[in-house]
Amino acid sequence: MGGDLLALSNQPQLASTLTIVRLSLHVLGASVWVGGQLVLGGLLPTVRGLGDDAPRRIARAFGRLSWPAYWLLVVTGVWNYLAVEHRIATSSWSATFAVKMAAVVLAGLGTYLHTKAKTPRARGIYAAVGTTASIAALVLGVALAG
Repeated sequence: MGGDLLALSNQPQLASTLTIVRLSLHVLGASVWVGGQLVLGGLLPTVRGLGDDAPRRIARAFGRLSWPAYWLLVVTGVWNYLAVEHRIATSSWSATFAVKMAAVVLAGLGTYLHTKAKTPRARGIYAAVGTTASIAALVLGVALAG
C-alpha cells in the first residue's frame, strides 16, 4: 500500500491555474515576438513587390503587435523567475539564465536599432542581430524549463 502512495506522488500532475496563465502568456508573447519576426522575414520578398513603402508600412504595423509582445515577455519572464525556486539552482542553470537575459536585451536592442537604421545594410544587420538573439533567448528558455 505504501508503495502505491509513493508511485502516485511521482505521477505527472497538472500545473496550477496561475502557472498555466503565467506560462501561457509567456508562450503567447514569444509566439508573436519570435514567430512574427520569422514570418515577416519570410514575407519580405513578397511585401517588397507591393510597393516601395510597403515594407516600412508592414513593419510599423508589426511593431504595434510585436513591441507589446516583447514587454509581455519581459513582465512574464520576471514573473517566471520569481515563481521558481532558485536556492537549489546549479551553476550551469545560473550561467544559462545570465546568457538568456543578455540575449533578451540584445534582441530588444537589435530590433530597436533595426527600426532606427537609415541604410538597408544597417537594417539587415540589426534585423539579423535581433532575430538571432530572439531565437537564442527562446531556446535558452526551453533549456531553463528543465
